[in-house]
Amino acid sequence: MTLTGPVALAVLFGALLHASWNALIKSSTDKELDTALIHSLGFFVALPLLLFTGLPAMASWPYLLASMGVHIGYYVALAGAYRHGELGLTYPVMRGCAPLLVALSSHALIGESISPIAWAGVAAVCAGVVLLGLSPASLHASGGHRGKALRFALCNAAIIAVYTLVDGLGVRASGDAAAYVAALFLFDGVPYLLLVLWRRGPGGRPAAWRYMGGRWRIACLGTIASLGSYGIALWAMTRAPVAVVAALRETSVLFAALIGTLWLKERFGLQRALGTGVVVAGVMALRFG
Repeated sequence: MTLTGPVALAVLFGALLHASWNALIKSSTDKELDTALIHSLGFFVALPLLLFTGLPAMASWPYLLASMGVHIGYYVALAGAYRHGELGLTYPVMRGCAPLLVALSSHALIGESISPIAWAGVAAVCAGVVLLGLSPASLHASGGHRGKALRFALCNAAIIAVYTLVDGLGVRASGDAAAYVAALFLFDGVPYLLLVLWRRGPGGRPAAWRYMGGRWRIACLGTIASLGSYGIALWAMTRAPVAVVAALRETSVLFAALIGTLWLKERFGLQRALGTGVVVAGVMALRFG
């Protein structure tokens, strides 16, 4: 399997969608509730899609169940990272470390190998992404919570690597990428929503329901972006190496940096510009490697 031009363009579009829903969570006043709302609403998007596609093959269900469990940890770490650090710091660290872990593990765990040029592309994307995240602008803006933000982000990088490998295997066993994605999103966010509501306690739940009642419309946009982004990535993994797709998907940090600068009014300095250039060079290596 190789990364063709159309697949690469699709993954890049998915990266834009991914950065968009992450920015939506970061800009909210309640990160945990918005994370839970966006992904629990996936049930209502995924159900009609699943009725159209039918269930994925039974061979993929162990991967689906494992992925649902891993994603709960992902949502917890994601909300924690955004609670303590800005988008420009936490997002690149989370997304930049994960593809390198995927590349290092993919040969041993799923029997895939990539060319030396593709390896250089993976390394360049990861280095550029982390360079974007550890720029002075991001470190300064994170203030006294930088340590907590980085711990959450690094933990989530490992979680992202795990579910990427699990879903890479699962979607290939499913026989239909759309059916696998629909089945995953049908129940993926509901357990985390229940966990968040349980942690709010009886006294906090009425306020939580009122908050979600006022946010569900904009959250639906995040839900569609999240489903579309991951659906594109999993479809691409049936046509190109998992490690290559995982690395290319992290070009979402470029869109996140732009969104963070223009919408969230985060600073954009020389180091972020250099990181952007390194990521672009890595993308070119991935495409032609």
